[in-house]
Amino acid sequence: MTIALLCSGQGRQTRGMLALVAGLATSRAPLQAASALLGGDVGDFLSRASDDDLHADRTGQILCVARALATAAALFPDGAPSDTLVAGYSIGEVAAWGVAGAWSPADTLALADARARAMDAASGPDDGLGYVRGLPRAAVDTLTARFGCAVAIINPDRLFVLGGPRQAIASLCEAALAEGAAHAAPMPVRVASHTPRLAAAVAPFEQALATFPARRPTLRLMTATDQRLVLDPAKASAGLAAQVANTIDWAAVLEALAERGATRVLELGPGSALADMARPVLPKAAVRAADDFHTLAGARAWLLG
Repeated sequence: MTIALLCSGQGRQTRGMLALVAGLATSRAPLQAASALLGGDVGDFLSRASDDDLHADRTGQILCVARALATAAALFPDGAPSDTLVAGYSIGEVAAWGVAGAWSPADTLALADARARAMDAASGPDDGLGYVRGLPRAAVDTLTARFGCAVAIINPDRLFVLGGPRQAIASLCEAALAEGAAHAAPMPVRVASHTPRLAAAVAPFEQALATFPARRPTLRLMTATDQRLVLDPAKASAGLAAQVANTIDWAAVLEALAERGATRVLELGPGSALADMARPVLPKAAVRAADDFHTLAGARAWLLG
């Protein structure tokens, strides 16, 4: 059995997103680190924050990384099997480096904070993301050129995440539906992640990465940039920085997990979007999301059973 852990991107955070890990001693370190960055207890933040604050770029990135780190720590208090594969979607790749042991929880969250701050500084005030499902890539490319947007993430089953000015994204989604897209809509993300609009964020994030030298991962950490395993973190960090302004091919990441023999796949959350995408790409694997379980004990029993 080969385990693969998927670290979620932002957009699915909810007020109850830490319910699985709240109060667990093994999850304390990442949650305390997140609380320090948010200026108060992370649980209190989730209960009191406005919807806008909950989905703001910086808080969303911090919350999603904290959730992944806390969930992994609770699932594997003595460490995951060394052949475990780990991959992350967007900000989830920063979480994946932490889950794989390249950084401490505090350093991982500090880098998530630095990434978000660099992206916010580089982003236009009206930037955002949207998605289109069901059109071929050529049609999506035509639409992005027409509306001044760009493909941010390539997902399986002709699902594309697009970045650009929010009004342009809304117009693009309307046009996509008129052209026969199965679904298309803006997303609650306020930056045009993984598009050239974030080019100015690359250098500041690369500088932040240089201040937190990564250790060689103890698990099999796979990049979303080129689907390679990270053996030399110093070399791989340039791709992690460049990722904020370049298209991610998540469909290729899932295919690479299948090729590397993943047989049991768990999305750490929040949400189940990555698990839902993984099932048809890895039909021979058992695929679940942590949020499918009522307790982490149940998730652990399934994962290691």
